[in-house]
Amino acid sequence: MLNNSNFGFTPAELRKLRSLKTPCGVQKFLDSLPYHLEDTSWSPRKVLHHGTAHCLEGAIFAAAALRVLGFPPLLWDLEADYDTDHVLAIFKIRGHWGAVAKSNWAGCRYREPVHRSLRELALTYFNLYCNRRKQRTLRRYSRPVNLARFDHLNWMIADKDPWFIAEYLCEIPHIPLLKLVHVKRLCSVDDRLFRAELTDHRWK
Repeated sequence: MLNNSNFGFTPAELRKLRSLKTPCGVQKFLDSLPYHLEDTSWSPRKVLHHGTAHCLEGAIFAAAALRVLGFPPLLWDLEADYDTDHVLAIFKIRGHWGAVAKSNWAGCRYREPVHRSLRELALTYFNLYCNRRKQRTLRRYSRPVNLARFDHLNWMIADKDPWFIAEYLCEIPHIPLLKLVHVKRLCSVDDRLFRAELTDHRWK
């Protein structure tokens, strides 16, 4: 079971997480980690050990780091058509939402806590959320998922990959971001934005 005084982390792990200090600090740490393309779902402890992460692992790590810093460990799923979903850790400051994320696409990362609603936050990702055919693909978003619901499974420190988190995100309802009439009129992402999004992109 989770020890709420240290969340199961070692003193050295706690010092590292606390040294990040703010959501922006968590994002800077994630940005410093190489993006990997393996089919894994590492716990935050394993991310610290391996020093690399992908989207899902980065979001789960960020949720744990934010928890150590005093925020609820909230995960949020953006759902796309003809594309992969994007998972983020979200936080609230003075009633406004922000986000921390690890992404293989340049613009799908940090958002300042200035957004009044989750829909407003989701829309900041819409214009640059695209697939390799340059189609804008973001369609739905989830409600926040508090990962404390998985504390009994030791999601922050588990040696076994916590795939149950990804499975839960696939099962929960998602809220439509666009009406069908809008989807039918979407333009492709222009070449310059697409090239910018591919900055430091890794191909499988």
